[in-house]
Amino acid sequence: MPSVQTADLARMRSELLFDGPDRTRKLSRFWILLVLAAVIASAGVVTDSTATVIGAMIVAPLMTPILGIVLSIVTADRANLIRSLLLVVGGALAVVAVGWVLALFTSMPVVAATSSQVAGRIEPRLFDLVAALATGAVGAFALVRDDVGDTLPGVAIAISLVPPLAVVGLTLQSGAPDQAWGALLLFTTNVTAILLTGVIVMSAYNVRGIAADVDGDTKRFRRGIAIGVVVVSSVLIAIPLAATSARIMDETLDQYRVNDVASSWAEASGWEILFVEKRDDVVVVRTSGPLPSPDPAALRAQLDAAGLAGKHVQVELVPEDRVDLPATTN
Repeated sequence: MPSVQTADLARMRSELLFDGPDRTRKLSRFWILLVLAAVIASAGVVTDSTATVIGAMIVAPLMTPILGIVLSIVTADRANLIRSLLLVVGGALAVVAVGWVLALFTSMPVVAATSSQVAGRIEPRLFDLVAALATGAVGAFALVRDDVGDTLPGVAIAISLVPPLAVVGLTLQSGAPDQAWGALLLFTTNVTAILLTGVIVMSAYNVRGIAADVDGDTKRFRRGIAIGVVVVSSVLIAIPLAATSARIMDETLDQYRVNDVASSWAEASGWEILFVEKRDDVVVVRTSGPLPSPDPAALRAQLDAAGLAGKHVQVELVPEDRVDLPATTN
């Protein structure tokens, strides 16, 4: 069975916990980096810059207290568990506040319609939980094994913590609370996944046993309760993620079916489909071609015949006006 050593436990406590004689230095580093990461992430979302958002992921120190919660649960360390929880909650609120303040200085609302960075973070799916579970396992593994610590920057990029919180603040100020809720769900999903897989990995490496040898086997709280809370939270979070996944899959299939029918309808008149997309509860079909335009009523009839009678479809007709300009000769 894999096991860490006493030196490994001391190293993990030094890296993850905000106690001891250098507590002030650790806290100042955490808050400074977190605020700067929040500014970078918010700016990246506003400017729709993926590179900037990735930079915020690397800078952000929020992973540290989250893994500190994991270590505190495994070692039954009540004081550091409370301290790490407060840092995560306080840090999350700080990032949301930074995003909200920066949204005050934007010229337009920062919502899914104006930023792909927002659009990509407001509808978390079940696969986001799966990815977060794997990423959390890698992060915990990199901590218990100091020989793979160079993977942590990749973990910071793979797990999305600060950007979703920035999106929460930006969308709240922009008047889109439903989008803010989606981004908050993504953040909660990632945190819960880290906690669950982190506890599993650290337990597998007998971190609790080593801590008992070092500290004495005095249980300061019941670890089983904390672990149960993490497991139950993971299950509860999976429910809305599964519902979102099912809804998006249904919408995607409907778009493919509408596209197939609309393509046949348009091609019969020499037109082509430019795009088919979902806007709220309406499937929008944009098509273009030479006059005369194809008959929208014929498309509705074909959609009904294909079993899509319950789908609200909106057709955008873009006629092509072509004018020949023959060459002139002197």
